[in-house]
Amino acid sequence: MKKVWLWIKRTGIGLTAAVIVIIPASMWLWQDRPSIEELRLATAKITQTGADGVRVTWLGVTTLLFDDGETQILIDGFFSRPGIFDIILRRPVTSDVATINYALDEFRIRRLAAIVPVHSHYDHAMDIGAIANRSSASVIGTESTANIARGAGVLDDQIVLVTSGDTLDFGKFTISFITTRHVPNGIGDSHLLAGFMSEPVEQPATISEWREGGSWSVLISHPLGTTLVQGSAGFVQDALAETRADVVMLGIAGLTSQGRKYVSDYWKQVVEKTGASRVYITHYDDITQPFGEIKLFPTSIDNVVETVQWLNVLSDSGERNIEILRPRFGEPTILY
Repeated sequence: MKKVWLWIKRTGIGLTAAVIVIIPASMWLWQDRPSIEELRLATAKITQTGADGVRVTWLGVTTLLFDDGETQILIDGFFSRPGIFDIILRRPVTSDVATINYALDEFRIRRLAAIVPVHSHYDHAMDIGAIANRSSASVIGTESTANIARGAGVLDDQIVLVTSGDTLDFGKFTISFITTRHVPNGIGDSHLLAGFMSEPVEQPATISEWREGGSWSVLISHPLGTTLVQGSAGFVQDALAETRADVVMLGIAGLTSQGRKYVSDYWKQVVEKTGASRVYITHYDDITQPFGEIKLFPTSIDNVVETVQWLNVLSDSGERNIEILRPRFGEPTILY
């Protein structure tokens, strides 16, 4: 019996020591992140007041507001920003109504026609139901996207299901949907939180309940120009071979772990094949930060600075001059 108690005591001491070491080490790793300035990218030019044309406002991650002065299109809808402990401890979360109301008012989202998540993970689609309920906008996407909206009580006539190749018109905008893949951030060629949602997702819910549900390359066309939104850094070989775009909104989260060969293939498939001359990086910011606080991911999670260095090399070595820019949070940028 004494040996058992001695073993228990030693084990307890060992575990306590491990916790004492692991917690500070984890906190240090979480704070070890480069500054935004270390990206060394030119920032997008802010639209002058009253300027005509098509504008885009980046609202963090891949939430993008397109506006031609008459019609607004929202890519994704992620304002609530659950924190790191909500994720680690699997705590149920709900949409932050105060933040959503603030964002809709602050950024004058008053002519919203469509809400288009690039896929149905929480960091893209968590708030689409709350946004739709505060507007007459259509929620457009897969059955999984529809079930997020249904769980929030969005009316059926506001929900539009689409398949690859479909196009929809809203004002002067035409939105086209092309099937793509999520960046393979799991084991091997898989990715985290894959799968579909076959029933409405009611909040509060843990973030693991928001499944990908299929991913889109979203083409937003306008008489003045065309933008491709690639929200996740995955691709399907030659899926965009017949697609032409002036601008690409390029999601880059998770690229460092894929390696330079993958990044080169991604660039060729999404940027070079579409003929784009301008690229804005998106999904480079830490998704656990409060809305409006833009910080890079910790280096231990994703080395965004290294990813951007790789992209700059690809841009400089190509046959065409392709400009890479960093959008400024909340500042309207003229696209064309």
